[in-house]
Amino acid sequence: MYDAATGKLKNQITKGDFVVTQLLKADEKNRVLYFLANGREPGNPYFTHLYSIGFDGKNLRLLTPEEGNHDITLSPSGDYFVDTYSQPDVAPITVLRNKNGKLILTLEKADIAHLKATGWQPPKPITVKAQDGQTDLYGLLFTPTNLDSNKKYPIIDYIYPGPQGGSIGSWSFMPSRGDNQALAELGFIVVEIEGTCNPLRSKSYHDLCYGNMAENTLPDQITGIRQLAQKYAYMDTSRVGIWGHSGGGFATAAAMFRYPDFFKVGISESGNHDNRNYEDDWGERYIGLLTSNNDGTSNYTAQANELYAKNLKGKLMLAHGLMDDNVPPYNTMLVIDALEKANKDYDLVVFPNSHHGYGVFTYYMMRRRWDYFVENLLGKEHPKEYKLGPDRE
Repeated sequence: MYDAATGKLKNQITKGDFVVTQLLKADEKNRVLYFLANGREPGNPYFTHLYSIGFDGKNLRLLTPEEGNHDITLSPSGDYFVDTYSQPDVAPITVLRNKNGKLILTLEKADIAHLKATGWQPPKPITVKAQDGQTDLYGLLFTPTNLDSNKKYPIIDYIYPGPQGGSIGSWSFMPSRGDNQALAELGFIVVEIEGTCNPLRSKSYHDLCYGNMAENTLPDQITGIRQLAQKYAYMDTSRVGIWGHSGGGFATAAAMFRYPDFFKVGISESGNHDNRNYEDDWGERYIGLLTSNNDGTSNYTAQANELYAKNLKGKLMLAHGLMDDNVPPYNTMLVIDALEKANKDYDLVVFPNSHHGYGVFTYYMMRRRWDYFVENLLGKEHPKEYKLGPDRE
């Protein structure tokens, strides 16, 4: 709280081991704030809850006590709110509460019986320790519906390292999350782990990779996958693949070049492989201003993927839209040039008229992704030119 006339700090309102994410309403008459926050309640720190607190920092109150991710809509008067809450494996419930959090009415409970009847299953929420052996990391695990616990399955790590976002996206219930379950049905265990640096946690958590974008949460991914394999014997850590788009493409190439003995197959889509050649407004936010060294290098140099391309051992597919105005395609060309100079084999898919996303070619890229993992990680043949998605002229 600041004095608007003088700018002088009057008092701190919120304080504690949690992250305030949004101020929804300031009730000036009753001098009460309503805000969203993460990490205050036990369990998954990514679940969002609604709270109220006085302008004076007193009477902090949890208004949404149920475990889960809460999506809030305030009434125009501010006297009531609609609360829809769920978890990745728990279907949504929508209720009406008054401004004090009292339950007035249960409005809807999602019925997913028909979804389950199709054979659908939710992802499994997981918790592992970070590379430091202390910090809890959270994620999702996707398994085939016909999982045979006596078999060994190759692993695919879907990654988006942020640090402005993460791999999971929303922690609310969703019937599908990209093609993760589809990949699992092909005979893989698919893993998503929110590594250190990603948002909605503490500043110290977010700062763990500041200035070193090349880390890409990869040590956390490796540590987490190994822990999961100790718990689930059907996971085969000798066959680990990884894929991602944009920042995930950057992380995938980094994984293949920096940890070539762990990651055997990678698909790097539209990666910003060298942040000296990407948007300064993004790189400077998480790396800092460019600092040049006397030897011609800089604080950005060691994070350029092309400098490590010579370490490639496994199978790598690169993909990029040639009209990409977010991550210009020369980011991938830098990696291609380095791979060729190092006499390394690689695979390439380009979309001549596509931007950062692949538009009508999304299904084509998905099919190529499935084929690449089936052939190179699962070691099986795939149907030739299998048709995915709606018909196109």
